[in-house]
Amino acid sequence: MAHNPGPDPTVVELPAGRLRGAIENGVAVFRAVPYALPPVGELRWRPAQPHPGWSGTRDATADGPSAPQMYMDGGDPVLGGHGSPPFDEDCLTLNVWTPATPAAPATPEAAAPDAAPRPVLVWIHGGGFVSGSGSLPNYSGETFARDGDLVVVSVNYRIGALGYLALDVEDGGCNHWLTDQLAALRWVQENIAAFGGDPDAVTVAGQSGGAMSTAALAGHPQAPGLMRRVILQSPPFGLDLPDPEGCRERTGAYLEIAGAKTVEELRALPWPALAGVTGSLFALTTRWGYWPTPFLPVIDGAAVARHPAQSLLHGAAADIDVMIGWTREEANFGFALDPGHAAATREQVTDRIADTFGTEAAPEAYAAYERTRPGARPADVLMDLITDELFRVPAVRLAERRAESGRPVWAYQFDLPTPALDGRLGAAHCLELPFVFANFDQWSHAPFLAGLAPATRDGLAHTMHEAWIAFVRTGDPNHPAMPRWDPYEKDTRTTMRFDSVVAALGDLAGPSRRLHESAGRAAAPGAGADGADQE
Repeated sequence: MAHNPGPDPTVVELPAGRLRGAIENGVAVFRAVPYALPPVGELRWRPAQPHPGWSGTRDATADGPSAPQMYMDGGDPVLGGHGSPPFDEDCLTLNVWTPATPAAPATPEAAAPDAAPRPVLVWIHGGGFVSGSGSLPNYSGETFARDGDLVVVSVNYRIGALGYLALDVEDGGCNHWLTDQLAALRWVQENIAAFGGDPDAVTVAGQSGGAMSTAALAGHPQAPGLMRRVILQSPPFGLDLPDPEGCRERTGAYLEIAGAKTVEELRALPWPALAGVTGSLFALTTRWGYWPTPFLPVIDGAAVARHPAQSLLHGAAADIDVMIGWTREEANFGFALDPGHAAATREQVTDRIADTFGTEAAPEAYAAYERTRPGARPADVLMDLITDELFRVPAVRLAERRAESGRPVWAYQFDLPTPALDGRLGAAHCLELPFVFANFDQWSHAPFLAGLAPATRDGLAHTMHEAWIAFVRTGDPNHPAMPRWDPYEKDTRTTMRFDSVVAALGDLAGPSRRLHESAGRAAAPGAGADGADQE
């Protein structure tokens, strides 16, 4: 059984070997801990394999490489970057933050070892399935560990072509990213007690693509017992996910761009070349008025048996506690600063709306969006439509279905707009992240936070951070410093609005929900154009 060999809080003994971490701002941190074998050589595009361990004491004081991805010096104009070197395929590691290990005092003044197991928060980063890292300072678990008395784990996993390219589909050759994340959760079950964590009180949380991952993990046939709760921040549940046949078409396009005729030839290419092909695939698959997604999870009928939006409605996953939310202007993140979308005409947007509502209903749908945002430009209507399609309406529909089954969720909408970039972003995708982590010092590089009033910013961050802590600890996000937050029920549809004034409102997303229900688009999470479940 895993145990700590002595009073040193920076040393833990695991079945795989001994680790030495460090104390950072009063919290013990263990970095670059391997949870699976490096997926290199013949293990590239193979399921994650168990790590055999190591001899001696492994240094765990420095971050390991992040998963290979595209990189741009200077970052982007919204986040300022979502991943930085070093990158390497040997990336299947995780970081752990803990207030104290079991055999060590929680504070120097403590008279006895700190032995009570703590709830565990596992963070799955997002990034459109092509960027990000669990080692980013943005996602440091320090604040949650210190403020919530939690053990926090952040995970690196394969992304982009190395994680999502589907090869040898019949032989389980897709969704490699999910095998990584599942291996990390198994590692948590087997090892987290050595860090003071309770393996029976695990919450998995993620944002954007990480929220999609979290839902997929909840529905995995091998997941029962690995998590008690999930937090889904801005899950893009409106994405139509391919089946194996659809994924083969995307894989074929990738192989053609790469100039590779066989899997063996592709395995011989260095990862920087693979990342370069991803950039070309972006250009090939981009459509006006749609969020670009060159890589997507695959509904393979096995590990991903159904759309992740439906996972929390079935089997053992239906009993998992759920918090779900979105930002008011999700789509502004990707479209507000793009000249080609900002200059959209009414005719262009109406044509785009017709893809969803049909040609005859498109003008009225456009008018409905105008009514909810007086003075809206065509670009504003377009971005509200995309926000609804990808994020808000599918999330609300999951809440509706859970409420119908007697398993309600806690729902929220993040409404605080940023004044950065002339206010064009509004309450955009990703904006809630520094509020949830309450670590603005780690986001100083991010342009989208410029101009926020410190008092409003910090007050809202405290409210949200404590709500997330309360949910991880108890399954209920309520705490004394916020208004009462009731679960989303069919008769009340309570949704917490996080803004400069925090308030619980009934049916906050009602206009969007009713509009899309009238078009048959919200019949089920993950529904296709005909509203049928994608099984």
